[in-house]
Amino acid sequence: MRAMFRFSFVVVASVLLAGCSLVEIKLESGIEPLPKDQLNMRVFSRDFSTVFYSQVESTADLIERNSDSVPIKSNSLMWKINAEQNLQHTIFQASPTAAMVDTWVFTAQMAQFFEFGAGKNVFGEQQQTAIDVSNHLRTQFERTIKNFGVASFQKNQGFVTQYVAKHPIKDMSFARQSAFTDWLEYNELSEFDAVTTFGTVPEVMSDISDRMAMIAEQMPKILGWKAELYALHSNINADEVQATLVSISDTSAKFQQLMAQSPEMMQALAIDMRRELTPLLTQLSAATDDKLSQLSVERQALELMVKNERIALEAMVSRERAAAAVDLEQISEQTVKVVFEEITKTLKSLILYFVLFLLVVFFAPLGLGVWLGKRMQRSAGNKV
Repeated sequence: MRAMFRFSFVVVASVLLAGCSLVEIKLESGIEPLPKDQLNMRVFSRDFSTVFYSQVESTADLIERNSDSVPIKSNSLMWKINAEQNLQHTIFQASPTAAMVDTWVFTAQMAQFFEFGAGKNVFGEQQQTAIDVSNHLRTQFERTIKNFGVASFQKNQGFVTQYVAKHPIKDMSFARQSAFTDWLEYNELSEFDAVTTFGTVPEVMSDISDRMAMIAEQMPKILGWKAELYALHSNINADEVQATLVSISDTSAKFQQLMAQSPEMMQALAIDMRRELTPLLTQLSAATDDKLSQLSVERQALELMVKNERIALEAMVSRERAAAAVDLEQISEQTVKVVFEEITKTLKSLILYFVLFLLVVFFAPLGLGVWLGKRMQRSAGNKV
């Protein structure tokens, strides 16, 4: 009996160890990582953002330096601000497929806007420079996308052409919507089929880290460009103030010269000068107060802009943190579910094996003894 109990203990321990290994395998596979092609899409899109920022900024700065026109300078600043903000929205989407499709559409929209659309004259004689850079960025993006499959590239290229023709960019604000929903309808897909997983916990945290790093790098530059844009459109005229100061300086010099030459005439001249200069000084005081009030308004607008950007940044960080918490909660629920399912399966198997063990150890010998006893009785009866 002791040997039998030892044997049963070994069998039960083996079954439990097998069940634990199965649970471990299921736990590791319960969190589905991103497929390799989607990871490549994400890496390619993030690398393309660096090229996009560099070329757009250098081209816009070149246009601004080569022009004295305030509208052209304003358009170059708006190009940098709105193009880079839109690219951040397209690249940093939850699905790498959505980010790739939307970035492709945006580069095509920008090229169409500067070459044939509403922005074909925003840079005057330097328009061709913006056209060449936009077409180059679109071509570079498409050339790398071909590596993900020629057949899918041709189909997606048809969608991009159709979408850009239907939804062009209308002004320098670059206002647009994501094209991913239309892409799903074009390919007759549901969102659940296109986005099957957000990746493992390290992949999700790496994505959030990339977003925070990009925001920290681009936000100071965008705020600086917006400040330049506000200053460019302010009503403060430095030339007018300088001309007024020069006029006062000349009048004072002449007045001192007259004092040295004709002391007798100074009293009458002082009265006349007071009468003549009083309206000018009043006008200068009013103009100075007006300029100072305008400067105060511009400063308040700049402070409000910085405050709004900071609030938007804090809201984005909170939203991303909440999304990560939801993903972690779903992963925990899935893990618990898998553990209990595997434990249930293991217990059922253990009970079945134990019943079979009882049948083999106890009932099989008993049945064999009964059968042998009956056989021996028959044999004894036949001999009698």
